[in-house]
Amino acid sequence: MSMRRKYLALAIGICLFSGGASAQSRIDHFGFGRDATADEMARYFAIPPSGAGLPPGSGTAKAGAAIFANTCAACHGDKLQGNPAKGIGGDRLIGGRGTLASKSPVKTVESYWPYSTTLFDYIKRAMPFNAPGSLKDDDVYALVAYILSEAKIIKPNETMDAKTLPKVEMPNRDGFVPDPRPELQLYR
Repeated sequence: MSMRRKYLALAIGICLFSGGASAQSRIDHFGFGRDATADEMARYFAIPPSGAGLPPGSGTAKAGAAIFANTCAACHGDKLQGNPAKGIGGDRLIGGRGTLASKSPVKTVESYWPYSTTLFDYIKRAMPFNAPGSLKDDDVYALVAYILSEAKIIKPNETMDAKTLPKVEMPNRDGFVPDPRPELQLYR
């Protein structure tokens, strides 16, 4: 096949399978597939800085300390210092404030993350490493409270829930430019 025909075939393929046709029309045309249900889509979520979509529940640093010791310390260290030397690769979680513009930046929840809701979102979806998504919402709130408390971002006696968590002011909250992507309305 000549190069011209290859490019023509590629262009036709792009037109047929690109955003030029809606997903439903592609499904109708090819006779297979279906739209995802609301329940299926609910498994894929992200909690925005506003906290929209945070689930019911709550947790304290005291409860989070026990959960951390049993579930997280093997990777992240007993004092949230990380475990890179053991080859486990668990990141350091606290410390490093003011180091991001230095020659040796330390990226932690405390020094890097601009929103406390991102911490909830990440723990809920990705932790623990060996069983992601297995933690109950109350456990996630408690872990977030523990990490934020140890980082001295919140007081040790504060309770984290859907109302209090978005109000937490992270040390690096002004270190990022807002991202006005159009898919923000897809957050639950």
